[in-house]
Amino acid sequence: MAKPLVLQFNGQEQPFNLKKIDRSILYGFVDTEILDEQKRLCRLVTLADDGRTLIGSGSITMATMSPDGHWRDKKELKAVDTAGQTINPVPSSFKSPIILDRMIGIDEYLTYNIRAFYLLTCEDQLTDLKANLLKGAIYAFPFSYRGGLDPDMAFLLASQSDLFMTLGKKTDLHFIGFEQTEVEDQNDDEEDMSLKEFLQDTTERAHFTVEKLQSHVIEKANKLAFFNGRQIN
Repeated sequence: MAKPLVLQFNGQEQPFNLKKIDRSILYGFVDTEILDEQKRLCRLVTLADDGRTLIGSGSITMATMSPDGHWRDKKELKAVDTAGQTINPVPSSFKSPIILDRMIGIDEYLTYNIRAFYLLTCEDQLTDLKANLLKGAIYAFPFSYRGGLDPDMAFLLASQSDLFMTLGKKTDLHFIGFEQTEVEDQNDDEEDMSLKEFLQDTTERAHFTVEKLQSHVIEKANKLAFFNGRQIN
């Protein structure tokens, strides 16, 4: 059985089991099988650069090499930030209890890009915690499933019957207002001038078209009247 996630609220530790909810659980999924002409199941392989070697699933792995081409074990590596400072990895969130001491509002929650969704179940009574969540409280805390360098931000929420944990990253979206500025007024003047020029040009084109049509009609009429010995002006 998987190790539970222990949350501490009001001094009491409560273990939770996590069940990930994804699209396949909500909507189901379709598994496509490909058969050859003898009805045998085909499997995906990768063709190597030599054009002859077939590499089966699970036969490709990542390797780390030094700048001079020597093999480097993962334990020898260390992560650094853009300034060259060492980044200390965070432990798995399952190793020690997580204290629920930070509560956020819905506006802050909506600034995160949520990527994962978990259903939380607990055998203990959650009267105080759930009552607080049902009032609209959202608890936030860093979360890392296996430990690593860049933990997600986790959020604890509740419906009338269940508790949920979502994981996400902070977004870089910025909201822009619609203030009226002097530049926009100048643009309006330019648009008015453009409209006047367009109407003037359209009027001139229409006048030219009418004159051309009148000339064409008179020309046709003169040809028809030629046999009668008179001309139309």
